[in-house]
Amino acid sequence: MSALPPSMDFVSMEEEMVKKWKEEDTFQTQNKLSLDRGDKKFTFYDGPPFATGLPHYGHILAGTIKDTVTRYAAMSGRYVERRAGWDCHGLPVEYEIDQKLNITHRDQVLEMGIDKYNDTCRGIVTRYTSEWETTITRLGRWIDFENDYKTMDPNFMESVWWVFRQLFDKGLVYQGYKVMPYSTACTTPLSNFEAGLNYKDVNDPAIVVTFPVVGEENTFFVAWTTTPWTLPSNLALCVHPELDYVKVKDVKTGRFIYMGKSRMCQVYPEMNSKKWKPAKAAELYEIVSTCKGKDLAGKKYEPLFDFFANTEQSSNYFQVLMDTYVTDDAGTGIVHQAPAFGEDDYRVCLKYKVIVKGGEIPCPVDADGNFTDEVPVVKGVHVKQADETLIKIIKDMGRLVQKESLHHSYPFCWRSDTPLIYKAVPSWFIKVEEIRDQVVANNKETYWVPDEIKQGRFHNWLADARDWAVSRNRFWGTPIPIWANEDLTEVICIGSIQELADLSGKEAVTDLHREVVDLIEIPSKQNPGTML
Repeated sequence: MSALPPSMDFVSMEEEMVKKWKEEDTFQTQNKLSLDRGDKKFTFYDGPPFATGLPHYGHILAGTIKDTVTRYAAMSGRYVERRAGWDCHGLPVEYEIDQKLNITHRDQVLEMGIDKYNDTCRGIVTRYTSEWETTITRLGRWIDFENDYKTMDPNFMESVWWVFRQLFDKGLVYQGYKVMPYSTACTTPLSNFEAGLNYKDVNDPAIVVTFPVVGEENTFFVAWTTTPWTLPSNLALCVHPELDYVKVKDVKTGRFIYMGKSRMCQVYPEMNSKKWKPAKAAELYEIVSTCKGKDLAGKKYEPLFDFFANTEQSSNYFQVLMDTYVTDDAGTGIVHQAPAFGEDDYRVCLKYKVIVKGGEIPCPVDADGNFTDEVPVVKGVHVKQADETLIKIIKDMGRLVQKESLHHSYPFCWRSDTPLIYKAVPSWFIKVEEIRDQVVANNKETYWVPDEIKQGRFHNWLADARDWAVSRNRFWGTPIPIWANEDLTEVICIGSIQELADLSGKEAVTDLHREVVDLIEIPSKQNPGTML
């Protein structure tokens, strides 16, 4: 310790060390010596950051850990290629450009041209690369900034196409539907990030409606909803398998009603009063029987509307399903299912084969949020304006039990400042569920640090993994390399730039962004003279 100076300037020492490494080209020299020795390659996958912003603590901490791992591998006699990379595509870039250009509607991008829009995106993705290099170098991390890669480079985008083609050839790609936040004003789905940008407190109608039970005279299920406009698309009802449900005789009407036992207060709001006494129950209802939700599963009911009641697919419609997402903190304990307009609705109906994976589902709402001619009573009316009309029709049918106004927080489109809806949109999927057991088994053979992640969070995530919707309705990104006819009876998946040139006859394809590939057509083999 006596050899140490009385005071040490660690900052200056670090700066001197970084300077020495640079002058002696220490990092590259290490890599060259490793190659000369023929060291075995160590592969390290590093998710690249966006260069549209400056590095923050999260980047610095993760970067330090990554540097520790790769240095250890190099010092253990392995060759470690460490190239800096930049994530150039996706929502963060588009969001910033939309703010810069005051773009509030998807049509504005189409009017200015996708090529001009993407050129603007391209212009900002490397804005802070020099600042990143300065910060990362100052931290002492060894990484090659001169031989960096960008996810917008054609060779990188081509590698994504190659991976997608491998999945396609294995039969792991299909087109289906994904329920997403949707802006009817911008006619586009939004990411969950975008959907969370603009919440507002609003008043929406909340109604309770009846569904006659098949085979039980004068008996009804009652369901509560804050989106009456989804009722024409109702295909099922859902209960919680372990919650208690009651069948009561309503004193006033003489009807028998099924509902959650703990949610009787929804139908009989007098029970919420401080003056409520159980002795008053006899004035309102008589409990006939009690059961678990699972005892109601499979019961059939008469649909509220018959718009989708007599189709080839309707044999499994209009029955009671069960799932634990149903709660007893609001409503009646019975949830109406419209799979085209609810993520849980879609998931549960798919589970019970009310709808089929990759198949069509009733979705009588067009891209602008207006009802189609499948629901003639409100044809051409925007869903949010159709509520009152539909409520009146339901009331005239004698199926309306209750109507209230609910004050709650609701997502609005950050671009158009209009209410969002949830809507099923076509999407390309990867069949994760088909290979899930194999993925889980591979995880068990993987060495994890810390070990509890292996058996805990990551295992749970893999074990519950569902098919992955890879489509994004964006402009600045890697297009999905599929050329197809309208009904998808002829589908071609491209795996390389050369293959695209060979099949399309277009030589010298130097960019794979939408402004280029959208204009490339491939002649149909099934129908000569037509193009895909």
